[in-house]
Amino acid sequence: MRATQHLLSVPDFRLIRPQLAPLLRRVQRTAFGRRVAGADLDALVTEARDLLADGRTLTRPELGRLLARRWPDADPAALGWSVQYLGPVVHPAPSGTWNVRGATPFARADWTGVHREPTLQDAYLLVRRYLAAFGPASAADARLWSGLAGLREVFDYLRPELRLFADPSGKELFDLPDAPRPDEDVPAPVRLLPEFDATLLAHADRSRIMTADVRRRVCDGAAVASTVLVDGTVTGTWTAKRTADTVTLTVRPFRPLSPTDRSAIEAEAERLLTFTRPHTRHDVQLTLCQ
Repeated sequence: MRATQHLLSVPDFRLIRPQLAPLLRRVQRTAFGRRVAGADLDALVTEARDLLADGRTLTRPELGRLLARRWPDADPAALGWSVQYLGPVVHPAPSGTWNVRGATPFARADWTGVHREPTLQDAYLLVRRYLAAFGPASAADARLWSGLAGLREVFDYLRPELRLFADPSGKELFDLPDAPRPDEDVPAPVRLLPEFDATLLAHADRSRIMTADVRRRVCDGAAVASTVLVDGTVTGTWTAKRTADTVTLTVRPFRPLSPTDRSAIEAEAERLLTFTRPHTRHDVQLTLCQ
């Protein structure tokens, strides 16, 4: 997948964030709807904007507690999370500092210009950006990823400037003309993907990367586990735990692994830990097939 090669700049965020509003509302409803039942969501966003006015920064727990004063029957944590999905916010530094954990700070994103209404040109940009990260893909894939209706017309408009392919069932797939597409006989390296990785979530047809049974084991409600890819398909999950001087990465495969696959997984896990925890002792463990 090409997703890791594709990053949005601030102007792209300004154009695309309003287009993704339906998807973000759907995720909020699925993950936090019951916990904020009774709260008017539009009023929630307005209240959060007022609390963050004049350049004020609040952590998610702080914002949730202040919002709970108006909606005392709602879960404060869910109120804070809902704002992140329903209204444009940014996380000021030092949020995201490598290997540093803590409450996420919120600030208003007005400076990005994100509040303007999206145009048809924005939809064309959205589809191009989607294909840059996840193509070849179908219009249905882009619709599931974005939550937007009417993308078939956008793909049809862009058809003359896109490359067309077909999947094994004959479904039409689109891609950018100059996008990298390895030959089908190029080996897919072992990869350890993090939780909620877009590679697993960006297509309507997820059978290309995991079976229905594997999907049920990986996607549990709103949660998506960290996964192990072998030959380009999900073969197991992994977790990492840290003590004072050691980080232990445990792989739980869904099927028996060949000695070659086990060695490749162990090597990739060690590379990952060397990158993320270079000054900590590493312990890689593979359990028996679950």
